[in-house]
Amino acid sequence: MNCRFCKAELNKVFVDLVNAPASNSFLTQEQLDEPETFYPLKIYVCGECKLVQIDEYKKSDDIFDKDYAYFSSFSTSWLEHAKNYVDMMINKLALNTNSIVTEIASNDGYLLQYFKEKNIPCIGVEPTSSTAKVAKEKGINVIEDFFGSKLADTLQKSDLILGNNVLAHVPDINDFVHGLKIALKENGTITMEFPHLLNIIKENQFDTIYHEHFSYLSFYTVKQIFEKQGLKLYDVEKLPTHGGSLRIYATHLENEKKDIFDNVANLLNEEKDFGLFDIEIYNNFQEKANKVKYDLLYFLLQAKKENKKVIAYGAAAKGNTLLNYAGVKNDLIEFVVDKSPYKQGKFLPASHIPILAEDEIKKMKPDYIIILPWNIKGEVMLQLDYAKEWDCKFVVAVPKLAII
Repeated sequence: MNCRFCKAELNKVFVDLVNAPASNSFLTQEQLDEPETFYPLKIYVCGECKLVQIDEYKKSDDIFDKDYAYFSSFSTSWLEHAKNYVDMMINKLALNTNSIVTEIASNDGYLLQYFKEKNIPCIGVEPTSSTAKVAKEKGINVIEDFFGSKLADTLQKSDLILGNNVLAHVPDINDFVHGLKIALKENGTITMEFPHLLNIIKENQFDTIYHEHFSYLSFYTVKQIFEKQGLKLYDVEKLPTHGGSLRIYATHLENEKKDIFDNVANLLNEEKDFGLFDIEIYNNFQEKANKVKYDLLYFLLQAKKENKKVIAYGAAAKGNTLLNYAGVKNDLIEFVVDKSPYKQGKFLPASHIPILAEDEIKKMKPDYIIILPWNIKGEVMLQLDYAKEWDCKFVVAVPKLAII
């Protein structure tokens, strides 16, 4: 395999999580008796540009199919994040009824609905018909396709192009970023949000690795990728979302109206000091992933011996990575609760743990609830605060096992 950005040969393994089915390939009752397809989940790091990446074992058009089950609007904290972003960008860029906003991977309209409320023309690009259908029902104009340079040629140029948690999802990152340049107005701005590789390493967030994520991104590497396509990063913000993310601001290299903020140099220095520019920092991640795995298994086996009832909350992709790498099945976790009706009644891939509605918690009165999407643990604990009535404890496994 060659690096998907710089084409250098890849021979350095960052972490090997062995084999797993696609993290969002939830199963029906009938599918439990059918064979499942497992794909290698081995991640490499490029010795040249330091892009951390997976080989495209499972094609993106298979992963993001018409029945894609992830709907952004089921997280209240994520909706609040989206609304705050819209208000901020309207002020920052002086957007109005004559502006054009394009969101790539617009999902179910979770964000564009707030631009629409402000009467700012907006377009969504979303390849999954299940989520696009919901966005269209909100009155949002959605193009059902994958974004790249070919599609960008057909779009009206935008004042703002945004993408939340999509840059890591594209197999051809060079063509994707080239498309951003094509679709951007002369003085326009691009913002992209993605989990920060520094935090992934620092906080042992190996469960953010799954087949949907083709790349794991540092600011250092993203800056190289954008500059290669004629775009400059003029600002960057750190965000608490997804365990620590970055929001980058980009524009055309030739746009002299945008000065480069000190944040750019400051973050590059921070990444350099942490060691992201050197290959050595990528050496010990396997051991960190293994420790999380062993600690979780020890906890579950002890709970089983003590006849404690354990369930999980959140049928999240990161949860599937954790459970499948640890080899957890439905004998150790009885069920997982999820707010999304699109997931309820189905089963987690590989582990075959059933996905149920929240009212099952009060029926069972479990001793422990493992919060799989640890990045929204505050939101979940507030939502399930009633479980304290029977002395139920919350558990997270990442960055290390904690009983709350």
